[in-house]
Amino acid sequence: MARSTSPAIVAEGLAAAYGDRLIWRNASFTVNPGEFVAVLGPNGSGKSTLLRLVLGLLPPAAGSLQVLGERPHRGNAQIGYVPQRRNIDRDLPVRGRDFVHLGIDGTRWGVPVGDAADSHRRVDEAIGAVDALAYADRPIGRLSGGEQQRLLLAQALAGRPRMLLLDEPLASLDLRNQIVIAELVSKLARANGLTVLLIAHDINPLLPIVDRVLYVAHGGVAIGKPAEVITTEQLSRLYDAPIEVLQDSHGHMFVVGLEAESAHHDG
Repeated sequence: MARSTSPAIVAEGLAAAYGDRLIWRNASFTVNPGEFVAVLGPNGSGKSTLLRLVLGLLPPAAGSLQVLGERPHRGNAQIGYVPQRRNIDRDLPVRGRDFVHLGIDGTRWGVPVGDAADSHRRVDEAIGAVDALAYADRPIGRLSGGEQQRLLLAQALAGRPRMLLLDEPLASLDLRNQIVIAELVSKLARANGLTVLLIAHDINPLLPIVDRVLYVAHGGVAIGKPAEVITTEQLSRLYDAPIEVLQDSHGHMFVVGLEAESAHHDG
């Protein structure tokens, strides 16, 4: 399928609020198609709120927002969404495969809608794309955190979206699985021309793969390349805490202190 060359997201003077409580304002930025953007910011700064605006779950308090060439609206099939991961009941009698099927059938557990053969093919493709075929027929509650995260990603891919919104997909995973999942998302995005917005607490697993970083702090939103945003001075100011950015002899950056400042979920 040909991908559009028009911007994936265009925000102009955008503001977000819950009732009378202003979260952030005057956000103007553009996200290009196929771009991988990490979303950073202190707790409570409104990172998840940004995703809710893009999903059409929250109306802008001011300004304008265009997503894939149109105003945001609920249930946009062009967007795959992975919310913050909740603990899945170990005794939940739902196979991983049926869980992925929800990406096509919504809340109809395992009930085919439309072309059943096509739906099953799309589920198989999505599971294969995240290398989860070996355990897709096991109960999802009995899988490891990394395995569940792969199936959550497969569920988002099953609808064949143009954009992925991932809310802390690396949270609660060990470092090895964080790197594996981050690289998997990058590989899938490049292969399918997907635009990705990924909220993260720890930027380190993402530094080698993101195109830009969008940060939400002090009631505002800004975007830039990692080298512009990921500096000791910039991050310490954004988080109002001592954050240190180090470089090794190969020029690889490492951020120290950020994960401690962002150890809780935000709104």
